[in-house]
Amino acid sequence: MHNEELFEKIDTSETLIQKYLGLSLKKFFILIFIVVAFGIYLGVLLYGTSSLEILFGLQDYEAYLHSEIGTLKQKNADLQREYFELKEISAQ
Repeated sequence: MHNEELFEKIDTSETLIQKYLGLSLKKFFILIFIVVAFGIYLGVLLYGTSSLEILFGLQDYEAYLHSEIGTLKQKNADLQREYFELKEISAQ
């Protein structure tokens, strides 16, 4: 009789979520929705069209363009010097 009384006192109306997490079913689904939405947001932030990966790529491209500008300015100066030297020689 003692075992039967213990089994009768066990509350089986709790769901597994309530039993192990202490959350109602409604709160559990809201929590799952928030976690999934946050995961999607992070995915878009990291891999979307305006992502960090694209930002870093554009920064690298900007650095490349700045170095290319310096190289082209130097070539332009050399060519202008050569042009004016040739113009001076032809004037004599």
